[in-house]
Amino acid sequence: METIIENNLKHIHQLLSKGAFIEAMDTYLHDDVELRESNDKPKKGKEFNLKFEQDFIDNQLSEFIRYDVKNYAVNGNHSFYDAVMELKLKDGSTMLSEQTVVTEWKDGKIYRERYYHA
Repeated sequence: METIIENNLKHIHQLLSKGAFIEAMDTYLHDDVELRESNDKPKKGKEFNLKFEQDFIDNQLSEFIRYDVKNYAVNGNHSFYDAVMELKLKDGSTMLSEQTVVTEWKDGKIYRERYYHA
């Protein structure tokens, strides 16, 4: 299972590095996924999370600058990685997010994922 998770994770990182957020989510989110930003309440369900991301892209994102993954590890049905994401928003500001991502996988899909931001 770790090999499948590692291969899926590498593909996700390739997609994210090109700004293909919706494609990555549509391909790898489990239908019953829970995504959680730091201490916020989890956003539940693939359909809800896809719509949430698309709304952000349509209404706030002006330009994708980069998504760089620094380190990653896979242990059992969990993966961990560090990344830096930089976006230009429609209000003219730049969003720079350094994050650690902790993921629980189920059936080769992202089941629970939490983002810890610096």
